Amino acid sequence: MMMFKYNFDVKGYELDSFGHVNNSVYLNYLEQARWEIMRELGLYEYFKKTGNFLIVVELNIKYIKELCLFDKAVVDTSFKREGFFLVFKQNIRDESGEKISKAVVKCLFVDKSRNPLDVPDVLTEFFSDDKA
Repeated sequence: MMMFKYNFDVKGYELDSFGHVNNSVYLNYLEQARWEIMRELGLYEYFKKTGNFLIVVELNIKYIKELCLFDKAVVDTSFKREGFFLVFKQNIRDESGEKISKAVVKCLFVDKSRNPLDVPDVLTEFFSDDKA
């Protein structure tokens, strides 16, 4: 299974009144990690050329441990195809490797008219048969 990594540092504006990362910010980390994968695999150019794009249709996240200001962390991401869907398994870990959160994100490719599309062939070599 191919694993993609996105490293980041916690910024001050991501904190809530309790001094740790606000729950909603974790979704931004996960999304940015997926965008980095799309860029790495050339899908951003595919989006621009075709007008097709990827939308999130379902997201499940479990918060395990907090992140605080200046913490360094990484999002580990793998993905697989489930019919028309692209399912991402994403874990956020701190610099010691301890799991901070885990998420499963189900996405769908759609055209300009919001009609569902099959997963593009360019992703075929990266598919995992493992459960997300």
